[in-house]
Formats: sequence, C-alpha cells, structure tokens
Amino acid sequence: MLPLPPFQLHSPGTVNEALSLLAQLGPDAVLVAGGTDLLPNMKRGLLAPRHLVSLKEVSELVGIREDGEHLHLGAMTPLDLLANDERVLAEAAALAEAAASVGGPQHRRMGTLGGNLCLDTRCRYYDQTEFWRNALGYCLKKDGDLCHVVPGGQQCVAAASNDSAAAAIALNAVVEMVGPGGARSVAARDFYTADGISNTVRQPGELVIALRVPRRRSRQSAYEKLRRRGAIDFPMLSIAASVETRDGRVESLELVVSALAARPRRVTKAADLAVGKEPAKVPCEEIARFARKSCTPLANVDGDVKWRKEMVEVLVERVLHRVHLGAPG
Repeated sequence: MLPLPPFQLHSPGTVNEALSLLAQLGPDAVLVAGGTDLLPNMKRGLLAPRHLVSLKEVSELVGIREDGEHLHLGAMTPLDLLANDERVLAEAAALAEAAASVGGPQHRRMGTLGGNLCLDTRCRYYDQTEFWRNALGYCLKKDGDLCHVVPGGQQCVAAASNDSAAAAIALNAVVEMVGPGGARSVAARDFYTADGISNTVRQPGELVIALRVPRRRSRQSAYEKLRRRGAIDFPMLSIAASVETRDGRVESLELVVSALAARPRRVTKAADLAVGKEPAKVPCEEIARFARKSCTPLANVDGDVKWRKEMVEVLVERVLHRVHLGAPG
C-alpha cells in the first residue's frame, strides 16, 4: 500500500477561516473536500503539500436550496445527496445523473460537488505511481518536459474527467467563488480552460462555494457516460444535453462532450440544427454525426481512440432521444 506523505491538517469552521488559512499558508497549502481524488494522488507522489485545509467542517457550504430562479447547490454537498435530491432530479436531471455516475457508493458519500467541479485532469501517463513515471520518463504535467500523448506537443492534453462539468455547462450553471479579491461568479462554460495542467480559472487562494443552476420548467436534460464498467471508472467519454421548448418548438439546445480534452466541448452546431423545429423533427442523427466528426479523442485515457470517436455519435444520439428530441423510436 502506498503511504501518504507527511502533512499538517487544518479544519476551519467557516469560509472566512478557510480563506485566512489559504492566505497565511500560501502555495504550501491545498484545499481538500472529500479527498477521494486528492489523497490517492498524494500517495502516487503527484502532490506533496505541507498543509491540507479541509472544508469538511464548513457547514455553510453544504446543502441544496431554492433561491428564486436558481437552485443553489453548496460546494460541500455530497454527490450522493445531489444524485437523489428530488428538486435536482426534477429541474437539473443531467447533474443528478452525472453525480450518480461518479465512482461507487462510498465515493459519492465522501465526494462533493465542489471537489468534482475542480477535479484534476487525468492522463494514463500521469495518474501512475512515482516508480512507474520515473521508469517511463516524466511528462509535461509533472516533473518532465515532454508529452507522451502528442509527441512534440508543448501543451498538456490531460483530459477533464469530472462528470459534473459537462452537466453544469449544459445547464448554463454558474460557479460561485470567493477569494482574496472578494466574491465572483463565472459561467460554468467559462470556468474551464484548455490547459491540462491547470484547467480552471480558479486563482490561488480562491475556493468554490456553490453552483447556481437556473430553474426552467420547460427544460429536459440528461447525461450519458462511457466507461469500462458500470461503476467506479472515470469516463472515457461523457455527454450532457439540455433542451428548452416553447409553444411546441425547440427554444434552446446545449450539447456538451467531455473527457476528450482538458476543457469540455460545447457542440454549438446542435442548436443551429434544432432551434425553431418541433422536437420530433430535430435531426438527431445529423447532430450526432457532426459531433463525431468535430471531436478528436486522444490516447490520454483508457479505451481505443477510434472506438471512443465512434461512440461520440452513439451517445449523442442516445442523449438527444432521452431529452425527447427526434422521431419516436
């Protein structure tokens, strides 16, 4: 069994106390929510922080509430609670389904929404032990100066593997953060960057406090995930879709493909082909083919690259039918 490196644990009771500790400890400190990803990464030697600032005791970050036209989802809300909450299931089904697909039951009870939104990118050449990485040669993301996925590549292409990201973007959610500069809100679609080393806009000393999801009575949403097994595994591909209708026609459609690169990809062409049409007449097959052609899987996670590309079309068509688009059957 791999041991954890030594560290000092801090357990603030409020957001302000957490921010104060982050400011005081600086780059030697790392936030920990449920720890389901951070602690294994520390055991592999990918991180060795001297201080862990736990948010477990910050009760103000836990819970789901209706806030006017939004659902307010606290960052420390367990994924298990999120997956089974009736309000989330009714108004943001894609997010509930994404939360339900994370790991196994024990991971969902420990893992949190904020932790999953900020999950580190993954790569088959990075998420390995120190011994393994040293034997092969280090990479751009940790200790090295080359990319094993894209020979000669100068930018890390580790993949976003957080199930909640695609769903949050499809639902037009907003990430709430607070830091040394005060509070700020960032649309989920703008929260992620194309950099596999640091793929969010969260700044040092900042912490995510909530996700705000617009409430829409006319919205249908769904999430699909490709993985080796029906549980535990990270996605080889993930798809989220959200559609709103008005007067019997599609008013908006968001389609998001993730687990291919560091930043989830919005398939904006989907809305061009769907808006203004009756739901049954939306060309789901055409949208699915376009998504497959526009996506380029890399050998950064498990699974054959060509197979993952073909599965883009399959899962896109499946998720669109699940939000009641396309001809019945």
